[in-house]
Amino acid sequence: MTQGMSFDPAAIRELAKILRETDLTEIELVDKDCRIRVLRQAPAVMAAPMATLPPMPMAAAPVMHAAPPPIAAPAALAAEFDAKNPGAVTSPMVGVAYLSPEPGSAPFVTVGARVEAGQTVLLIEAMKTFNQIKAPKSGTVTRILIENGTPVEYGEPMMLVE
Repeated sequence: MTQGMSFDPAAIRELAKILRETDLTEIELVDKDCRIRVLRQAPAVMAAPMATLPPMPMAAAPVMHAAPPPIAAPAALAAEFDAKNPGAVTSPMVGVAYLSPEPGSAPFVTVGARVEAGQTVLLIEAMKTFNQIKAPKSGTVTRILIENGTPVEYGEPMMLVE
């Protein structure tokens, strides 16, 4: 620890708790000359042993079928879109994104909805504070790239307004 600098252990424990609850891997806070960065390693994936099959007779050659294409997860879908797109609504912080103002209520916007610049289109919860995320420009919501309750990273595209 640097001389003259002190950290609140309870705050660091709270950040670690947020990492576990949101499945994020990193949180960083910067305040003047103080910087706290908490990292969590993703659990290692263990490879399952492969079952061995008896050899097939040469006369019966196996028929190979192409595997179906994987269905894109919302995070993979968001990665397809450039955050520099002028209509991209990007996350200004790390947190959890919510599409409606409270559980069970109607979403702020849906695909095809007309929005005005500055209109609230979703919320991001960070450090138990809900932050309104506003449309960068007027237009129509053409894509919603996240699901309700999705953890988001800084700069991640969440919605497109064209």
